[in-house]
Amino acid sequence: MGQNDLMGTAEDFADQFLRVTKQYLPHVARLCLISTFLEDGIHMWFQWSEQRDYIDTTWNCGYLLASSFVFLNLLGQLTGCVLVLSRNFVQYACFGLFGIIALQTIAYSILWDLKFLMRLSRTSWAQL
Repeated sequence: MGQNDLMGTAEDFADQFLRVTKQYLPHVARLCLISTFLEDGIHMWFQWSEQRDYIDTTWNCGYLLASSFVFLNLLGQLTGCVLVLSRNFVQYACFGLFGIIALQTIAYSILWDLKFLMRLSRTSWAQL
């Protein structure tokens, strides 16, 4: 079996695979793109009290405000994920998810965390 036969067989297999999975690939791609938000939302659901207590002790804002923040964060992430996966209001969902990132950056003091920023810059330089 020559190299041309092997390449032809591989191309035929790839074409057949794409024909069968073509309708599922956009959904899988969207799921991969929002997987971090989905995981973080589920994480917040199961560790509600820890998240609330962290925000309360970090910002000294009280039980109600900390609970409201965690609820807004949870609702924003899961709603954005559902909207992106269902392909409804995708642009608004992406803006909402971007807003959640900005909110978390401030609330969890990520912006001033030197260790996080150094890790981020090391990753950025490695990609160049």
